[in-house]
Amino acid sequence: MFTISAIPAFNDNYIWCLSDSETGGALVVDPGQAQPVQDHLTANNLTLEAILITHHHPDHVGGVSQLGATWPDAEITGPAESPFQDSTRKVSPGDAIQWRGIGFQVLGVPGHTLDHIAYFAGTEVDGRPVLFCGDTLFVCGCGRLFEGSPEQMRQSLQTLRTLPEKTAVYCAHEYTLANLRFARSWLPDDPALKAFEQQCQVLRDNGEPTVPSVLGDEKRLNPFLRWDDPAVMDAARQYGARNQLPADSENAIFAAIRHGKDHF
Repeated sequence: MFTISAIPAFNDNYIWCLSDSETGGALVVDPGQAQPVQDHLTANNLTLEAILITHHHPDHVGGVSQLGATWPDAEITGPAESPFQDSTRKVSPGDAIQWRGIGFQVLGVPGHTLDHIAYFAGTEVDGRPVLFCGDTLFVCGCGRLFEGSPEQMRQSLQTLRTLPEKTAVYCAHEYTLANLRFARSWLPDDPALKAFEQQCQVLRDNGEPTVPSVLGDEKRLNPFLRWDDPAVMDAARQYGARNQLPADSENAIFAAIRHGKDHF
């Protein structure tokens, strides 16, 4: 039986641990810190067998060296074309990997960084396919464009938008309430967004994560996946007119949304 657990790190990171309760084997995703992972593995009698890396930022790879020293047999999988070169298995978009019978497709999702990849498994865990997407797609948000372009990020999100609607989206940060404040400022009359914000506020007030989300909900709520939704298009064009930004194509609409969030 497989389970996925959130390991909090830093102020708002989530390191994801996929574990096999029958064997005690574990896979972790984007371990920016080693100690929280070690504590989780020890408390649950787990052995680290694999590490998945989505991109090179320190808050995603900072714990890899220490974990590799503690569990030298753990395979480290990461993007081939990346500043992070400590992977023992380097993968590119289109590749496939296996861990304990779970097959992951490697998806290219540049934008936040140029080396960014995501891992999608059609095998259901807790009743849903699984997406580990790092900093590309957040709950009601998306990653900042530190290296890539709006066009690249929109195409990356289009790639994710085509996955099964019931896919569980395991992103790497608890940014949900801030993202929802922005989304609600653009779409104040959207009742689904208002209800979702209230739901997420209750979770955070109780110390619970808002992640994972569900892709079908993201497609319905997240403005960064709704560049072709008339309500979002209208808001983007109004924003573009005020800020002298073009909003005459899907890429330009997405760029206006990202600019709006960056300056919110």
